Amino acid sequence: MGQFKVKITLRNVVDEGMRKRGLIKEQDVREVTLDILPDTGASTLVITEEVREKLGLAVQEESFARVASGARHPCKKTEPVEILWEDRSAVCSALVLDSADVNLLGAIPLEAMDLRVNPVDLQLEGVHGDKPLHMAL
Repeated sequence: MGQFKVKITLRNVVDEGMRKRGLIKEQDVREVTLDILPDTGASTLVITEEVREKLGLAVQEESFARVASGARHPCKKTEPVEILWEDRSAVCSALVLDSADVNLLGAIPLEAMDLRVNPVDLQLEGVHGDKPLHMAL
């Protein structure tokens, strides 16, 4: 299977909540649009330290993450971030690996947005068509 990237927007959820409450203006909500690698082998959203800093995401805990090679790397878990792709969105924490030089969109946010990787056409597609179907089971 080949690799490909998609354009997503990451938004600071705390900023967005403050905007909705009238505490900050819309232009003060921190967000970043970037090309990200969909990776079904990654469990969650993995971002670089640079992206974490641009979004102003607080670190909730420091721990370790296992990468594809099997090695353990120090990582930081951030407060939640909103992921926006086309007409879909999801909210999850991100992992920041000091060794990461690429941003990864893992299985949990892909499933939350009802998306799958199409390995033939090298693109994301809706699992249940054009509109996400949220499973409550």
